[in-house]
Amino acid sequence: MMVEEKELQGKEAGIDLSVVFQALWKRRDLFAITLSLGFVVGLAVAFGVPKTYESKAILAPEVSAASGLSSNLSDLASMVGVQIGTASGASVDAIYPELYPDIVSSSPFIGELFDIPVSTKDGQLKNISLYDYLQKHQEIPWWNKAMGGVVSLFKSKPTPKPAKERQTDPLHFTMDEEFIAQAIRGMVHCSVDRKTSIITVSVTTQDPLVAAIVADSVQHRLQEYVTNYRTKKARADLAYTEKLYVQAKKDYEASQKAYSQYADANSDLLLESLITKRDELENEMQLRYNMYNQLTQQIQVAKAKVQENTPAFTQIQPAQIPVLKVGPKRGVIIAIWLMLAFFCTTIYATVSEIRQKDKKSKISLSQDTAESTPSVSE
Repeated sequence: MMVEEKELQGKEAGIDLSVVFQALWKRRDLFAITLSLGFVVGLAVAFGVPKTYESKAILAPEVSAASGLSSNLSDLASMVGVQIGTASGASVDAIYPELYPDIVSSSPFIGELFDIPVSTKDGQLKNISLYDYLQKHQEIPWWNKAMGGVVSLFKSKPTPKPAKERQTDPLHFTMDEEFIAQAIRGMVHCSVDRKTSIITVSVTTQDPLVAAIVADSVQHRLQEYVTNYRTKKARADLAYTEKLYVQAKKDYEASQKAYSQYADANSDLLLESLITKRDELENEMQLRYNMYNQLTQQIQVAKAKVQENTPAFTQIQPAQIPVLKVGPKRGVIIAIWLMLAFFCTTIYATVSEIRQKDKKSKISLSQDTAESTPSVSE
């Protein structure tokens, strides 16, 4: 009895692969059913997901050494007595390429994309806003339609606001706007190569033309955002200098007119007081002219500074209309469902076989015990 129990325990301690294969072979009919079911479900899922297309735009930003202005601009500024730049000649830029993905996914940037006019490749939709396209013209899987139909039976659908009444506030999205913003964040991606600083903007939508339009818009808006940031101070200085220039020009023209009128009216008089008055007007005119001339030069310096701070982006690859779809990968989806069906059936068959073996072992052991009991008593 002790020997038989030890042999039984030794068999239970290990897993016999032949037993597993036998169990799987015994349930080959079950595998045929489950794999067929998995194949059908995989087909339903694969062909129920809408097609998607991806368009990419690749940019190479200007790499600045942050060394301040160029020598030509510094020489031009020094001619009019203007000191530009810090003492060390270095500048600090808070917007660097690694932050571009965060800029693209920010609420103000996403809010600006709502009103992009888009058109579909088949020509059925023309110049509608991206917001309306995502809200009203998106295909959804059949199971989402089924769930939406069930939900609509118990919930009344709110009437959407017309596009003219909608005013987007990037600091406070409505519920519908938040859903659209999340959809845009899911379809628009911006990545930066840390080694080369190459910027890749990719957009995935259900229509190839819409993907190309949105990718091109995101690329240009990102360039405008970075350009506006880097030239904000220089443009403010230029606007202020132009304002002073306009006023200085008016003052100079007024003083010039006053001097000319006074000189013409008193050209034949030799009184010292009149000559002194004429000299005062002439000096004032000359002073206004010097200021006017200096501001004219400063405007040129300010314009050069705006140009110097404007980043240059090299377009390596423009956004193109994709021809081939990127999703769904139907073969992969079907393979996953087949593997899932095979895995679950294998576990079920193995566990069932082990339980049957244990049950037979226990029955056999109880019968041996019953047979050996009388002999022991005798």
